[in-house]
Amino acid sequence: MTDTTVNIDQETLNQIKAELMAERDRLLAEMAKITGRSIDDVQHSTKFPEYGDKPDENAQEIDNYSTNLATEKILEDNLRDVSNALQRIEEGKYGTCKYCGNEINPKRLIARPVASACIECKNKLQAAQ
Repeated sequence: MTDTTVNIDQETLNQIKAELMAERDRLLAEMAKITGRSIDDVQHSTKFPEYGDKPDENAQEIDNYSTNLATEKILEDNLRDVSNALQRIEEGKYGTCKYCGNEINPKRLIARPVASACIECKNKLQAAQ
């Protein structure tokens, strides 16, 4: 299956960019909730919760901390993907597969705005794993 080479119209590109910016803001807000830091703080680090000194409270602290660390990692990965997509838009490289250099089908970009690979290359990468 090969993506067709079709250019993205400016209106669609503007819509995708707006969606990516809104997603970036949402991710930053979620990270701020978990880390207790402001949205503008570029360094995030999950804070260890303090519920008390009882064994059940300590267990809950560890459980919540572990969950928050995993959540923060997912948010950071998603934020990286969104930031990279926005950077590709700014550089005029959005919609070009980073592996083969062909254009990514606009339908794929609408469905997954952070996509950096065409369907064919993505399938090859997944088959290799």
